[in-house]
Formats: sequence, structure tokens, C-alpha cells
Amino acid sequence: MAGPLLVVAAVIVADDGRILLSRRHAAAHQGGKWEFPGGKVEPGESVTAALARELAEELGITPLDYRPLIQVPWRYPDLDVFLDVWRVSRWRGEPSGREGQQTGWFRVDELRHLSFPAANGPIVSATELPSLIAITPPDALEQAGFEQRLTALAASDCRIHLRLPALDAGAYTRVVATLAERHPALMTRLVLTSTADEVIRFGAAGLHLSARRLHALDHPLDGIELSASCHDPAELARAAAVGARYALLSPVLATTTHPAAKPLGWDRFAAWVREATMPVYALGGMDRSLLPRAWRCGAQGIAAIGGLWPDVRGRRSGSRTGRSPWSAPGDPTDPSGRRSGC
Repeated sequence: MAGPLLVVAAVIVADDGRILLSRRHAAAHQGGKWEFPGGKVEPGESVTAALARELAEELGITPLDYRPLIQVPWRYPDLDVFLDVWRVSRWRGEPSGREGQQTGWFRVDELRHLSFPAANGPIVSATELPSLIAITPPDALEQAGFEQRLTALAASDCRIHLRLPALDAGAYTRVVATLAERHPALMTRLVLTSTADEVIRFGAAGLHLSARRLHALDHPLDGIELSASCHDPAELARAAAVGARYALLSPVLATTTHPAAKPLGWDRFAAWVREATMPVYALGGMDRSLLPRAWRCGAQGIAAIGGLWPDVRGRRSGSRTGRSPWSAPGDPTDPSGRRSGC
């Protein structure tokens, strides 16, 4: 039985952040829909050679700076495909439709309103999502400059998972409400770990599910962007089944927060991500220096606690008593947590 059709595709990003798309000819498979430029990898051809050839034939450009973005296995009723997608940020030549196809430049926020082949959905998500996810450490509220740290991370294009395991539900809600009041723009970068209702109420970016909550959910949550913590292929598949936009797969490397957990290692991480149908972040032992390695292994990027959280410069006054300035009386605040070269 023949394997899936191997296709290379390019997310071509201009200096102003716009994305170049092509429109499929009406008579083609999935005709009339927009797509990311690319095409079939020929037998014996490397993916990068195919990338260069397809962009020259379709658009008349030569890619100069490019990196892996995402790999997408997809099954249509009449065709199985495997998309190997690369982000191209610099090229030689002026792109135009060399095969008579319509082309256009679009802002990232316009992509979700266009009609794409179904297999392109994860590519759209990968194009919209950042490379870095910062997870708040358990004692984040006790650290000096908590709000400033969050706003600095947001300004640096990080998505932030507000994980505060020492707080009860009421205390967590009060923290989110305070942030929403003081820094409303921050909410578009902030992912909560509480409830879907609070995501809607405060205008947060999404809701993150622990593995336990992922297993308890049996349907998508309409209007809520979900992400999930995963530790094996079954959990990645379940995250896709409930409509998660992305997943955190861990632990890739050894961590101090979970010393008993056996690391996956990069090879196993890459093999599992290769079969995923959504962007996946590498979590566990990560820092910025590992981002290129994560990309080569098929990751959207990295997620980290200590590796991305700004350095601690001191403690807020009063922290010796175990009470944060953010907490109300009685709130518990003390913590008692793909390709070659991969």
C-alpha cells in the first residue's frame, strides 16, 4: 500500500508580517481554495531541494532564510498527505504567480477568515502562534515585579500560561480580575488554567487543560481556545479530538520540578510530534538556547517555567509571612508546580 503523498509547503513572511498565499486552480484538488505555496516532493529529492524548486517554479523566488515550522499528517477521503512546512523569512526575487495562479498578501489575523484545504488548518494555527510559552512559576506572586514580568513577556511576543497551583479558585479569580483591570491588553496573551467561563469573562487568550482535565473532557468547548498538557501519543490524539489548538509535550529533558519523570529525549519527541495534527511545544528542561533544536524536531517552539521567566531580583516585602500582596485574608499562597539534526 502506497504511503501518504509527501508535500512541502512554505509560509512566506514579509518584513511587515504579512503572509503570501496562492489560490488553487478551480480544476485542481481542493480547487478554488487558498493555500501555502509548495508542492509534491519528487522521489529521491530532499525536502529542502523540493522547497527551493517549488518556490522557483510557482513564484520565481529563491528562499534564503528558512526554518522548519510544522509537519502535518492528514487523511482526506480520497487522499493521504504529509505536509512538511517551512517558514521562509528572506528570499531573492519578486514573488508572482508563475503558473497563472492568483496570489495575495494577507495579515495573520485575516487567515482564519479564508477558505483553505482542511490540512492547512494546523498551518494557520502555527502561523498565528508564537514560538515561546512562559509558564508562571509556583511562587510567581511572591516575586518582586510580578505584573512587570508579565507585561514584559507579553511585549516580547511570549504567550503566558498563568499557572498558580497554590491558590484556590477564588484567589486565582481575584488575581485574573486584577490583571484584567490593570493591564487589559495583557489578556490577549494570557492563558488561564481555571474555567471556560473565566476565559470569556476576562477576555483571556485561552484555557489550558492538565492531562487529568483533558481526559475528563469529552467534547470541544465552543468559542474557547484550548491547549493541553500531554505526555504520550494517546494524549496528543485526545487533545486533537477535543479541538485543542496546541499541546505541550513533556518532559523532553530532565527537570528539577519533576525529577522522577523519565525524559522523552529529542528523538522520541520528534517521532510523536510527527504524527500530531496540531502545533506542539517542547516542555521540560527548556530555555531559549534550545529553540532551534526544538524547531528541527518539529516543535512549534518551547514552553518553560524557569527557562523563560525573568530573573528574580528580590522578594516583595511581607513574603516571609507567606502572604502575597495579591492575596485576600485566608488565601493560601505558599507553594507546599522531526528532521535531520534533531
